[in-house]
Amino acid sequence: MPYNNKPNPDDRSDNVEKLQNMIENTIQNMEAAEESMSFTDSETQRQQIQEKNQRRQESIESFRSEIKDEANNTQG
Repeated sequence: MPYNNKPNPDDRSDNVEKLQNMIENTIQNMEAAEESMSFTDSETQRQQIQEKNQRRQESIESFRSEIKDEANNTQG
């Protein structure tokens, strides 16, 4: 039985939109995490939330960098 493996075409037309949605979702998650810190008395949990939000901030910076790359690729 022959396999008909064809790669999907590289459709990058909506990458910027997807990245922007990812940034918005990440910001919402950060805000929700900040709110949840007011409901915990555990310093360990607060530290974990702060660390996770730091990683989220790094992700946002990466997403923004990717958006710039996509913009450069579509202009060129």
